[in-house]
Amino acid sequence: MQKTVKIEDAVGMALAHDITEIRKGEFKGRAFKKGHKIREVDICHLQRLGKRHLYVLDIKDGYLHENDAALAMADAFCGPGVNWRGEPKEGKLTLEASADGLLKIGVKALKRINMLGEVMCASRHTNTVVQKGNTVAATRAIPLIVRAEVVDKAVEIAHSSGGIFQVKSLRKGKAGLLITGNEIFARLIEDQFESILRKKIERIGSTTIEVAFAPDEPHIIELEIRKLLALGADIILTTGGMSVDPDDVTRKGIEKVGVRKFIYGASVIPGAMFMISYIGDVPVLGVPACAIYHETTILDLVLPRILAGEIMTREDIAALGHGGLCLNCPECRYPVCPFGKTTG
Repeated sequence: MQKTVKIEDAVGMALAHDITEIRKGEFKGRAFKKGHKIREVDICHLQRLGKRHLYVLDIKDGYLHENDAALAMADAFCGPGVNWRGEPKEGKLTLEASADGLLKIGVKALKRINMLGEVMCASRHTNTVVQKGNTVAATRAIPLIVRAEVVDKAVEIAHSSGGIFQVKSLRKGKAGLLITGNEIFARLIEDQFESILRKKIERIGSTTIEVAFAPDEPHIIELEIRKLLALGADIILTTGGMSVDPDDVTRKGIEKVGVRKFIYGASVIPGAMFMISYIGDVPVLGVPACAIYHETTILDLVLPRILAGEIMTREDIAALGHGGLCLNCPECRYPVCPFGKTTG
């Protein structure tokens, strides 16, 4: 679909290649970019550049220029909280977050699009916390001229899934912390959990409204949780009492409050003894001792999703096993690492 024409006959046609201009001591660069539609006013300029003939695109019905294809796909791929920026360049457009939040990707739909051929889209991992302006994906047409039916199919897949990419805002949670353990309650040892959890909560835009302490007594743990709820906590993090020791009774205290969707155990290291449950609509997270010794744990993977409004299920927790192995790097670089980078 590329042909040679005289410049006088090229008006309205699209250039098949860039045209460079050199003005000694003044300028060297692109005068006309690939895909530019020739206008009457361009003819004299092209003649000054020594052009008598041009390679132009003769796009037949049923085909699209790469830039038009990229625009159509980018529009369809962007869901809430995502937009595209700039203008197509060589059939490529970049998608970015238009708000802070949690990036959610229709992974199966994305794969279907990339199976079409002639078009592609590459992205960051789903469930990545992003900030406004962060690049989340890029899409492009692969050949210069693309079959319209392929682009239409990609657009159809995106529309049927509500947009391939969206950024869900994170609510500003009011966290209640409950530190359990006889030795901490009796002040025989100094608690290390509070400062760690406060930092994680604040870093994600939430606040800690109260910190409570309880011995390894289920009924006292129950009472302290009820107090945190009465104070307005809309997310509760408990620590200690998560392992298999007979004195580890935190889970029993939580169950006494009356919970639903109780999940204990996770396919993540560090964090295998993690617990998640709900008292009404309030999530209650049981944070195992690994949070003291590891900078990044399962809590860093789950907390953003909860604050984005997700109700975590056993299936969600099980899926974290793919990518859920921390490599204990000497210098933690999370989230720029494989930890937690599941595909779905």
